[in-house]
Amino acid sequence: MSDITFSPTSTIFEQREALLEEWTPEELVGRDEELQQYHAALQPVINNETPSNIFLYGKSGVGKTAATRYLLSALERDAADVDGLDLSTVEVNCDGLNSSYQAAVAIVNTLRDPANQISNTGYPQASVYQFLFDALDDLGGTVLIVLDEVDHIEDDSLLYKLPRARSNGDISEAKLGVIGISNDLDFRNQLSSKVRSSLCEKEVSFSAYNANELQLVLKQREAVAFQDDVLDDGVIEMCAAYGAKDSGDARQALDLLLEAGDLAREYDDELVTEHHVREARQRLQTDQVVEGIRNYSDHGQLVLYALTGLAEDNDTPARTRDILGAYQELARDEGLDPVSERSVRDYLGELTQLGIVSSAEYNRGKGGGKYKEFELEQSISSIKTGLSELLKKSP
Repeated sequence: MSDITFSPTSTIFEQREALLEEWTPEELVGRDEELQQYHAALQPVINNETPSNIFLYGKSGVGKTAATRYLLSALERDAADVDGLDLSTVEVNCDGLNSSYQAAVAIVNTLRDPANQISNTGYPQASVYQFLFDALDDLGGTVLIVLDEVDHIEDDSLLYKLPRARSNGDISEAKLGVIGISNDLDFRNQLSSKVRSSLCEKEVSFSAYNANELQLVLKQREAVAFQDDVLDDGVIEMCAAYGAKDSGDARQALDLLLEAGDLAREYDDELVTEHHVREARQRLQTDQVVEGIRNYSDHGQLVLYALTGLAEDNDTPARTRDILGAYQELARDEGLDPVSERSVRDYLGELTQLGIVSSAEYNRGKGGGKYKEFELEQSISSIKTGLSELLKKSP
């Protein structure tokens, strides 16, 4: 292996970064209706009025965060030309922030100087809120706080306090607007009515991309990311069709196009073809299966391991009772108390929904009754890769 060298290549990609999530296009395509509604909701800011509180919701990868960054960038640019308008924007991603306390600390530290940060523990919640209100008043002007993935915050306290901070007299020098972004379509309905009425003053729903909209997104990125004439006919259309079919998620469609380009470069091919797209999809699906299994519960993994063992012995499709017996033996080997048969059925149902397992139901009448049979939908090798941590622990 000592003779391996690396050398740059100039084929296929011109600017590969244009297919990555962090790349921001100069124009947002495929979201015209959503942008129009969002633009209208932000209009009070440019009029130097109190901002509206805005709530965006839709599945992951449908353009909510991209639209927010795109519009706020334009708003900051144009606000600089308005006399008397002093606009500041703050963005906090709430992934990993499970409570109002943690989210409030994150906002305070974003507003404060790096040398004057506060710790994530040790203060009464009321003190953290006071730090937050003081920081907002010190900043003054118009302030927009973006709470991305706001559904990770498990209590309503901050979501009640922030939108009402000015009307409740907590701040006096700043005009505050809150923009909440959620991937959880049901999160809005889980909020208390008092929070919903203030946080969701203006709402913008982002629908899944259809194939035509995904083509616009992919073509925009293609023009920047790839060398001229390296994409074969049908590649963009195939990536868009798969993306629309799978989830309507632009991120997945872009990942597919990126992986197809990487494969063409790996094979030293001059063209990215539909064959590369198909292979890229298979690779990405395997990666998603592996990640899904790794994040699954211990008992759920043991149920899958039991079915995998039966598959290796050519004993699938297998009935629930056979999987149950194999699972119980594995659980005891791991020093765990087996869960109930009903829970095993639930795990098998979840694995079926995840596309890792398939099932068929049979009705043999009064004598044979109803039962289900299960078998693996993914390769044994990819499943064992996902189960690798569990298998390391197994005797």
